[in-house]
Amino acid sequence: MPVNDIIHVSLMFFVVYLLVSSTSNAEGFEIESQDVRRSEFPDNFLFGTAVSSYQVEGGYLEDGKGLSNWDVFTHIPGNIKNNENGDDADDDYHLFLEDAEIAQSLGVNAYRFSISWARILPRGSFGEVNPGGIKFYNKIIDNLLLRGIEPFLTIHHFDLPQELEDRYGAWLSPLMQDDFLLLAETCFKSFGDRVKYWTTINEPNVFAEMSYVRGLYPPAHCSPPFGNCSVGNADIEPLIVVHNMLLAHGKAVKLYRERFQSKQGGSIGLVVQSHMYEPLRDVESDRQAVNRALAFTGGWVLDPLVFGDYPPEMRQYHWSELPRFSSEETEYMKGSIDFIGLNHYSTLYAKDCIHSPCVLGGDHFIRGFTFTTGERDGTLIGEPTGVERFYVVPRGMEKIVDHVSKRYNNMPIYVTENGYCPPLTEAAPNLLHDVNRVHFYNGYLAALARAIRKGADVRGYFAWSLMDNFEWAGGYSSTFGLYYVDRLTMNRTPKLSAKWFQHFLANRSSARFNRQRSVNPTPKSRRVRKSKYIVIATTNANATDVRRNDNVSLLLY
Repeated sequence: MPVNDIIHVSLMFFVVYLLVSSTSNAEGFEIESQDVRRSEFPDNFLFGTAVSSYQVEGGYLEDGKGLSNWDVFTHIPGNIKNNENGDDADDDYHLFLEDAEIAQSLGVNAYRFSISWARILPRGSFGEVNPGGIKFYNKIIDNLLLRGIEPFLTIHHFDLPQELEDRYGAWLSPLMQDDFLLLAETCFKSFGDRVKYWTTINEPNVFAEMSYVRGLYPPAHCSPPFGNCSVGNADIEPLIVVHNMLLAHGKAVKLYRERFQSKQGGSIGLVVQSHMYEPLRDVESDRQAVNRALAFTGGWVLDPLVFGDYPPEMRQYHWSELPRFSSEETEYMKGSIDFIGLNHYSTLYAKDCIHSPCVLGGDHFIRGFTFTTGERDGTLIGEPTGVERFYVVPRGMEKIVDHVSKRYNNMPIYVTENGYCPPLTEAAPNLLHDVNRVHFYNGYLAALARAIRKGADVRGYFAWSLMDNFEWAGGYSSTFGLYYVDRLTMNRTPKLSAKWFQHFLANRSSARFNRQRSVNPTPKSRRVRKSKYIVIATTNANATDVRRNDNVSLLLY
């Protein structure tokens, strides 16, 4: 029997049954016991998976693409775990048809992806549009639509032409605003007749944090106490970068609304990442720290786009370096989103650093004079994952959606990323039999459904990610995918979570998951699979070996 059939059969023999009689596992972490169903969400709700260009495409110099900042950064030894890079990534550049097919097989009706700026405009405004890049994204969009899947397109997701960094410092310069406007206009002209959901920029707050506070992303700027880079000022540069990103967004939206939106019929927003926060101590100062933590992360980006200025929590502790918007800028910034793209993964505790001593970093303006942690009195806030400061806390989804909905007048929300990465020490068989990821999705989706029932106008949800991919500084060690990707053959293999997600989207309950034999979500492969993980998974395919002492039972048919 071919190994692909073996893994399919072995997975069919094991199912997830979520017991509803308990709300915590053996370690005491929160487990969502509700059996969430597709019918709890509106009929027109978008359910999709998400990827980004540099993380999956590969083909880093093919068909006229220029060098991006990530191409250069990842080729410098020591910048990325195991010195890995995205030269090939998941080879989506050549396998996009297969990836569209597996997305369709899951039952999704939307697919979030991003544009490689250097593939469309290899030199930014200093060169010409690359026809090869336009052709590639046209093929993706057309194939998604043929399969009944809505393209949900992000214009800028961290990667940009290296030439813009070399010439004027990229987002540290106001010149970047017009370069981004050129990219956005090119995308609206080339794809807007078919793309109805746009987000301009992915996570300006995370980009500023990782690139200009901690120095872990290009251009690797930082300063003590956050890092020891050769260049950078972590107290000032992040504020400049986000300011330029917000103004670039505002200009792009103004252009879209004036020239494209009425005839193309699309909507446009921006994606922000936000943890939820809870007070570390039962004191008023920590409750205020929660408010500041939310304002200095999501509010830093969203307040200007909705209200026209930075949050009052930031202005209250104003340093002269916090930029101001001119009256003209305020006019086109205010109300410059049709919806909010919200990326949410985890919840942390927040401690006040204004009236209490804190470790270095928490006492800085850029941190909102707040210390955040996942531990209180020796106990973690939730089950740890493979990403630092990401814990499994399903209640946080309900809370963050409720917060965003109330702060921004119940503006439409799309949860544009939410997903789980297993601890890096997790045994190889669990890469495919990923019951913890099933726990995660069941819990977070149930919490999202509660937020919707309470009145939040949530219109879509995207699982991060369709497949394991290049996770930035973590390389390929961090695995968020519903599909496992063999790094040698590039074969995609469905994990248990893929089958659960397929089952959920078919509006079946988890309790029925053990009675349904779903069609194998993997298209017939053209290649030979030689993954050690597949072999290990099949050799351990018995209930005794894979049963866990928690809220999940793996049952034989």
